[in-house]
Parts: sequence; structure tokens; C-alpha cells
Amino acid sequence: MRDGGRLAAAVEVLGDLEARHKPVRMALKHWGESARYAGSKDRAWVSGLVLDVLRRRRSLGFRMGDDRPRGAALAALRFVWDWPVERIAEAAGDEGHGIGALTDAERSALASPVDVAAAPIPVRCDFPDWLEPELTRAFGPELSGEMAALTVRAPVDLRANTLKTDPARALKALAPLHAQAVGYPPTALRIEAPAAAERSGAVETIPAFSKGWFEVQDLGSQIAAACAGEVSGKQVLDLCAGGGGKTLALAAAMGNTGQIYAYDSEARRLADTIRRADRAGVRNLQIRSPVNPEPLKGLDDKMDLVFIDAPCSGSGAWRRHPDTKWRLSPETLARRIADQDAVMAAGAGFVRPGGRLVYVTCSLLPSENEDRVAAFLDAHPQFSIAAASNAPELAERLTDKGYLRVSPASAGTDGFFVAVLTRAR
Repeated sequence: MRDGGRLAAAVEVLGDLEARHKPVRMALKHWGESARYAGSKDRAWVSGLVLDVLRRRRSLGFRMGDDRPRGAALAALRFVWDWPVERIAEAAGDEGHGIGALTDAERSALASPVDVAAAPIPVRCDFPDWLEPELTRAFGPELSGEMAALTVRAPVDLRANTLKTDPARALKALAPLHAQAVGYPPTALRIEAPAAAERSGAVETIPAFSKGWFEVQDLGSQIAAACAGEVSGKQVLDLCAGGGGKTLALAAAMGNTGQIYAYDSEARRLADTIRRADRAGVRNLQIRSPVNPEPLKGLDDKMDLVFIDAPCSGSGAWRRHPDTKWRLSPETLARRIADQDAVMAAGAGFVRPGGRLVYVTCSLLPSENEDRVAAFLDAHPQFSIAAASNAPELAERLTDKGYLRVSPASAGTDGFFVAVLTRAR
């Protein structure tokens, strides 16, 4: 495809998102199914531009004086991809392929944009107006820097699976993709994000992936799992297991000792956990499926650790899933908060005296994090706060109360919150 056709495809996908309010993955898939002629590089180009527009939609629209898909896409090419105006004009005006010649107003905006520093904070920082109090409360004077870090492309993070290999061997196997060790946790590896119009190498093509040597898992997620502390030989319940990323990280830390139980309220999510656990060599896992009556029977007051990766807004992952930023609503957030309260209350009943409950969200919002822990402690006085981590590498990421907060700006990770609560003996 020529640049004009690619640009037109990106504008089409953005228009589909705006009209139908569907997830971006579905919109891109729909376009791909109707564009069989598009090669892998074309798809990477279109996907890359669409996601870059969604990451910075408001500031791009402000610069252009036009926040419609066409204007935002043109602005992304100029201000994110750093294309010169003439190249953009050539692509847009490509007869039979492009989106139509630039107007005088568009050419002027691309050549001499309005200073975005003059925009209101939510526009300048690319988030919905209604979230300003929440995000200001979370980050205060650091808000602009934190939000800017959420508008850049994320790397591919991996966890070396110590049930099958060690980090050095995993890193050697990933050499074709130029992976590097992160430092902490020692099993964390990273492939830097590709250039704007390119796609990253497919981890699944590395033979060692099929052998279970490593799993794709954001660094923040790996750090959250590490906050479980010493789990060898323990009884562990992953109460919101989902696809199993943190379940597998916990199982590896356990070294196939003790027992880990994986449960999720939606049975279909657990299918991936079973498949991935088999590939990873996990032998101490029990799947507790909600399709069975009383799936968690027999676990009350028995668990050394209850790990709760709670359903949340996903605001910490906006750089990976920028469309969710614009689909989040106050009503959706209220439902997530109710879910969080319910799952924490349920999890408390499985913690043995002296055991721990680890509460995790991939959220930046205090209403989903500190507020939920405070409400839980008011209702469950037998629990108290413990430091989320004793790792020296994370000391600066702990709040005054001992919670852990990491983000793209502070730690180069997705945004995560972790609270560790101990039940009194």
C-alpha cells in the first residue's frame, strides 16, 4: 500500500471507532478482514497511527483546531511521527488512495500549530475532563509528566520462567529480538518498542517460547506478583486469575511446591491459564472453575496468601490500550469500585490467621486503590497494612502507608497499585 492508502485506512478505522464505540482491536480486525491486500507492514503502519492518535487525541485535535479523525491523523503524522508538511500533503492528496488534498487551514495548522501549553490540563495531558480531580489527587504537580509517559509506545516485557530455564539462557534465546535484562525482578526482560511505523518482532516465533522458557508480562505486573513475598511451600489462592499471567509468576516463585488455586468469575478466562500452565511446566496448580458448584469450597481460613488482581478501570495500561481511556465513564468506574469491594470482602474469608491478602490494580485512580483499601480495613479490623515490598529496588516507590505505586514515568512500567494486608493471628 502507498502512504495515501495507509492514511485513508487509519482515518477509516478511527471513524469506525467514533461511530460504533467498539474496542480498537475489533475495529482494526474488521478493517484487516476487508483489506486482504494489506501486507504485515501495512497493518503495522495503520495500527501504529491509529494507536498514536488515540494516545494523544485531545492535544492533537487542539493543535489542528479539529479533533475529527482526519485532523487528528494528520496531526499525528506531523507531531508524533515527525513527517514534514510536504510529505503529509503528498500522502493526503494521492489521487485514488489518499483522503483528499490538505485545506489551507490544515496546512497552516501543521506548519504553525497552536501552542498546546495554552490548553486546559485534560486537553494538554490527553484524558477526559471528568478524571481531572482523580488524577490530580494521584499525582499532584507530577501530573503532566505522568500523563505524558502514558502517551508513548510501550515496550514488550517478558518474564523468564525459572521452572524451565534461567534468565541468562532466556536472554540468549531472545537475542534475535534484541531483548535486554531489566534488573529487577531478576527474571524480567525487555524488548524496546519499535519505531512508529514498524511492528515489533513476534515473541511466539522464538522456539524457546513454545518450550515455556518465557511469558509476555508487563514489568509492573511482574513487580506486583513479586510483592506476594516468600511463597515456597505455601497455600495460595489467585482469586481473579484471568488469563493466568500472575498465576504463572506465582507458581514459578513457588517452584512447584505447595499449592496454588486459580479462580475467576468467568470460566472462559481460565482456558488460557490451563494451556499456559502446561507449557510453563506448572505442576502445583488447581483450577477452580465457576462452572462447578461451590468451586472454592474447603478453602475458607486455609490460605497463606490470597492474591487479588482486581477488576479495574485499566487506566494504568492506557499506553497499551489507549481506546479504553476514552470509553471509561463515571458509571463504569462506579461498577468497578463495587466489584473491588466485593472481591476484597470475599477474599478476606480465605486468609488464614497470620496470612496475607495482596490487593492489586492496574489503575492510577485513588478511588480504586487507597480508597478501596481504607474501606476494606474499616470493615475488616482484623487486617492491617504491611509494607508492599522489602526489595531495596522498590523503596522509592512505596507510599507513606506502605503501598506500592509504579507507573510509566516513575518506573518504566504500566501503572500498578499494590497493597499487602496481614490478618491478625
